Amino acid sequence: MCYREMERLKIITRIEQDDLTVIEGAEALDLSERQMYRILHRYRLTGAAGLVHRLRGRASNKASPNEHRTKALRLYREQYSDYGPTLFVEKLELYHALRLSRQTATRWLVAASLWSGSRKKRPHRKKRIPRSAIGSLIQFDGSPHDWFEGRGPACCLLVAIDDASNRLMVRFAPVEDTYHVMAFWRDYIQRHGIPAEVYTDKGAVYVDPDNPERLTQFGRALAALGIRHIKAHSPQAKGRVERSNRTHQDRLVKALREHGISTIEDANVFLETSYTHQHNQRFAHVEGLHDLHRPASSIALDNIFCIEESRHVYNDWTITLHAHCIQLVRSEAPLPPPRARVILRQWLDGSLHIFWHEHELAFEHLPKKPHRTPRLPQPPAQNHPWRTKQIGGITALRRREKTLASKKQNPYTATASTKTQQPRRKGSVRYAHSAFPSTNAAP
Repeated sequence: MCYREMERLKIITRIEQDDLTVIEGAEALDLSERQMYRILHRYRLTGAAGLVHRLRGRASNKASPNEHRTKALRLYREQYSDYGPTLFVEKLELYHALRLSRQTATRWLVAASLWSGSRKKRPHRKKRIPRSAIGSLIQFDGSPHDWFEGRGPACCLLVAIDDASNRLMVRFAPVEDTYHVMAFWRDYIQRHGIPAEVYTDKGAVYVDPDNPERLTQFGRALAALGIRHIKAHSPQAKGRVERSNRTHQDRLVKALREHGISTIEDANVFLETSYTHQHNQRFAHVEGLHDLHRPASSIALDNIFCIEESRHVYNDWTITLHAHCIQLVRSEAPLPPPRARVILRQWLDGSLHIFWHEHELAFEHLPKKPHRTPRLPQPPAQNHPWRTKQIGGITALRRREKTLASKKQNPYTATASTKTQQPRRKGSVRYAHSAFPSTNAAP
């Protein structure tokens, strides 16, 4: 007997001993008077056993047939042995026309020792309130994993999830590098618009390991679009996208296996045509949320999502890039002056574009670096201001003439006489107050 049935037995015993009336007993057990009379009648006929529920030990009237249970367990052993109960019941309804609840499937799998029903406990962390508008914060991450289970090359899944609506955009890439990340975000902005903030980790694509204050190519692109870049200090800080990665490593791996997909190109087509739409339809919720994405129709995204560098122009209007020489040629755009700085942008399609003050310059690649004749230093002219600069009260020109005249008169003693006439040094300045007249004196 359960606790409730034992309490009924106590009340009925008091009714039989005339300690309580039937109405008082019904009120104590929160039953109607009519139901109290039925329970009392069954007790008088069969004793305490009459208080036990009559379906105890029997199958429920709403229970699934045994054929469904046998079929479900057989399919789980043969095809879905690594599936969880939630995904398992989805596949049963989709492919086998067998509809079960998650609780029923879990109970069957646990009873058959096919599912442990427990996961590793994680430390509790403070929950962050999600944003209230779409596009307010986008969490982005790359998830390297054996997505094709050995059938294809190793690759990385780039995931961007909206913090407010859980709307998802995913794409496969060989690696999580600057080129593929920029290509992903260029398509995201073309499709949805410019978000307000982007949340990433501190990988080398997003933060310069040598100088964290210096912007990477990805950080420069976000700054050009007015997007605030937030760097997470731990994986738990961007837990929404991390949990999303764990979901895809379960659901997406099995979906790729079901469709026999083993290449990155076929997987991206599957993501665009089927998986992303079904995932957003099931888990995303956009009703009643405002969209804060800014339109990007008037922005040249090719000049933003690119590899940008700067170079100085030589006197012959050439620049060097990765040990290659580039000659700037005349066109409708004005040529920059020598030693000016120009911007080189390599677009995602591999083409190179050179800009000076937002003017695109024409250029051609040179097969080899042009020979430049070194410029020899030229002595200053006789009337150069440096020659007439006053030092020690006389001009340098007159001093030079006096020295040459003394050498012509006596080449052997001129050097000694010159040395005796030279003023003494004090530091780097010559003082000759006694040997030469004052600077203010008349020449």
